[in-house]
Amino acid sequence: MLTLLPDPVRRLAAWCVVILLVAGVGAAAIWVLGTFRIAVTPVLLAILGTALLGPLYRRLVKMGVQRSLAAALTCVAVLVIVGGAMYIVVAALVDSGDQIVASLKQAAEGLAKHLGASGTSLGDLAGNARNLLERFGSTAASGVLTGLGLVGEAIATAVLALLLIFFFLRDSERASDLAQAIAPGPAGEAVEAMGRRAFEAVEGFMRGTTFIALIDALCITVGLLILRVPGAVGLGALVFVGAYIPYLGAFISGAVAVLVALADRGWVIALWALGVVLAVQVLEGHVLQPMIQSRTVQMHPAVVMLAITAGAGVAGILGMLLAVPVVAAAFGVIGELRGRYSRGARGAGGTRGAGGP
Repeated sequence: MLTLLPDPVRRLAAWCVVILLVAGVGAAAIWVLGTFRIAVTPVLLAILGTALLGPLYRRLVKMGVQRSLAAALTCVAVLVIVGGAMYIVVAALVDSGDQIVASLKQAAEGLAKHLGASGTSLGDLAGNARNLLERFGSTAASGVLTGLGLVGEAIATAVLALLLIFFFLRDSERASDLAQAIAPGPAGEAVEAMGRRAFEAVEGFMRGTTFIALIDALCITVGLLILRVPGAVGLGALVFVGAYIPYLGAFISGAVAVLVALADRGWVIALWALGVVLAVQVLEGHVLQPMIQSRTVQMHPAVVMLAITAGAGVAGILGMLLAVPVVAAAFGVIGELRGRYSRGARGAGGTRGAGGP
């Protein structure tokens, strides 16, 4: 039956089958990840932590530190770095949070005066919100309980991820044995190569993103301090955290900085703040990204935005954080497969050429 079809139609049918199979496998994988989210999330976070702090562990091992001790010291470094970063961010936001909220409230009031509906004010909205809270107090109480449950789940996830980081670092040399156990023979070598390439892509992405986030936060903080925008340190901390969600995080944190400048200092300073944010983004896109992440997987901005959108649809904020590293790992695997296919094609062509007349 297929022989009756033209050759282009057969090729199109073959590609359609491949696309359907890949889509089916992807949908099944997303369903499995969603079903076992509580178990999968610590693993993914541990992989990101291992990728970020792997160089520290390897340096300790080269210095002669026993592997278990080196992994434990690296986990302590995780606690110190993450705890210190959270303390700095929380302290900055607490110190300047009132100023930021007040400035945003002033901006909202200004917009309400120019664009708001007649007869509607922030006081009316606050009164309506109070009435709603009084009517649905039990719902609010259940929401508080749900929030406490989420906090407990987050703490358990963080502890499990930290333990997994220890084991991933300590037993990283056994990855080749695991690949051979999954797929013995030459297939095991291919699995190991693809896994190594994927991890290198994630490692490069995490280190590059962290360094770029630090530079962005410092530049924007200095610019806002020069402009005397209130809460500059807290806004810089928000920029650092938001940088782990490419493009979208920078847009949101930059918009908040401009709104605060507009509410507290007026249009002129707001325009200068917008100029600072845009200048930092241009510096990131045209200098920092090519220089810092030139050795990792390069992704088009459209691919990044689609990945973030898909991650948000699947797992919310956590999906937005994990989407780009997962896509980077997938690009690494695709690059390894493409390289192996190219080498195999060249090898086959050379063999045919050597055997010819």
